[in-house]
Amino acid sequence: MVDYTRLYSKLAQSIKASEIRELLAIISKKKDVISLAGGIPDPNLFPREELAEIAKYVIESYGNIALQYGETKGIPEVRETICKFLEATKGIKCDPEHVVITTGSQSALDLVARTFIDQCDIVISENPTYLAAVGAFKNAGARFIGISLDDNGMKTEELEDKLRKLGEDERKKIKFIYTIPIAQNPAGVSMTIDRKKHLLEIASQYDLLIIEDDPYSFLVFEDGVDRATLKSMDREDRVVYLGTVSKILAPGLRVGWIVAPGDIARKIEMIKQYVDLHTSTLTQLVAAEAIKRGVVEKVVSRAVPTYKSKRDTMLKAIRDYFPDYTWYSKPIGGMFVFAYIYKTGFDAGKLLPKAIEEYKVAYVPGGSFHVDGTGKNSMRLSFSYPSHEQIEAGIARIGKLIKEA
Repeated sequence: MVDYTRLYSKLAQSIKASEIRELLAIISKKKDVISLAGGIPDPNLFPREELAEIAKYVIESYGNIALQYGETKGIPEVRETICKFLEATKGIKCDPEHVVITTGSQSALDLVARTFIDQCDIVISENPTYLAAVGAFKNAGARFIGISLDDNGMKTEELEDKLRKLGEDERKKIKFIYTIPIAQNPAGVSMTIDRKKHLLEIASQYDLLIIEDDPYSFLVFEDGVDRATLKSMDREDRVVYLGTVSKILAPGLRVGWIVAPGDIARKIEMIKQYVDLHTSTLTQLVAAEAIKRGVVEKVVSRAVPTYKSKRDTMLKAIRDYFPDYTWYSKPIGGMFVFAYIYKTGFDAGKLLPKAIEEYKVAYVPGGSFHVDGTGKNSMRLSFSYPSHEQIEAGIARIGKLIKEA
């Protein structure tokens, strides 16, 4: 037998599998398990007929352009469409030359990591935060400073206090602040306008970059929630904005984007040349045509009431079935509820195999969302994919698991 381990890079030797991806692979083979795990869109919302018609139109109308190699940063017409879309929906004014089309937002996170992070550099993020972003940044060698959340998003006062207490040498190692300011993953909370302003002021004062990840701002359920993006408020070119059609059209298209200052966009483009050459020309054009035809708006108009209703079902079920030593978020949007179980010795990760095998229910353990090693007593629960009946039954099973653990 060949000993492959001696050949692996340090990254390959140290890398850990994504809990979500591994979990979804396991669950797919167990049809009797109710999954409240991955943030998977409800497939009933996919505009199948419209996308089929658009795909046919794109291949017939664009011909070789749709099927040939393309520019690394994306087809010019697609980048122009994204800029018009962002200005109309988010108030973001961008130059198409400053846009890089990516293979979904996960590719965008990887490119950001490759562009900015060296071994032992520091990333500031919400705590908890999106676990696949944590993985991408850690793979590049990042250390983390976590900032607590409440119902109003990242506690920017805590961020300012931690920055003030850092030594000059440590502050120089900070590469950026990573945030999901609207309908945050995993908590579903959003930053207030005052905290957004404060965050931008802090970035200016300490000369920091902000990576704004925005996959969920179209999926806000409540009135009165501030939906302004940091990028639309940015006056100093300190915000790099990440977006995607995965939650508002179809994740299978694998189309996302980065909007960045010109020099950064060029660096990202150069790195992307060696990662995947370019994002699929066919799916770029399909996504752009769907945006132009208003298909995205139709999907969102159906998705918001669908997910709001499912969220309400989950929150009611948690109130009914979870013990009183549980704290859980009340998301204003997105696809998730995050819960902490304040019971001595409770470990959601260790209990997951038992949940799947005996209780026939799955969730994502919350430890991986925390950048400081805490959170073993937490879990992320997704309401986007399962039916109302499955949500109630799944929460009842998890409630029983918690009480009997």
